[in-house]
Amino acid sequence: MTDFKRISPEQAHALRSDGAVIVDIRDAQSYANGHIPGSAHLDNHSLPDFIAGADLDHPLLVTCYHGHSSQSAAAYLLNQGFTDVYSIDGGFELWRQMFPAEVEPGQP
Repeated sequence: MTDFKRISPEQAHALRSDGAVIVDIRDAQSYANGHIPGSAHLDNHSLPDFIAGADLDHPLLVTCYHGHSSQSAAAYLLNQGFTDVYSIDGGFELWRQMFPAEVEPGQP
């Protein structure tokens, strides 16, 4: 794969059910207020450890607020060696609208 793919929340939901890893790049406070269950919060501090411990060939879903910043992050992760990266169109906000039962608060 030479480029990330943009996918709908429905497609992301299916990939998540198949075991894809979800990373959330929103700020820590937004993540703490609500996020996709099982997602990892990534920021500049946690990124190196995440990359070092990740399976670079496992599907990776990237979400942000509305699906714009996740595209840049997905491209960056591809450049770091990940091979199967997706940006979720509409970001967390659209996910929350489509799957309100699949949002949980938590700690960053």
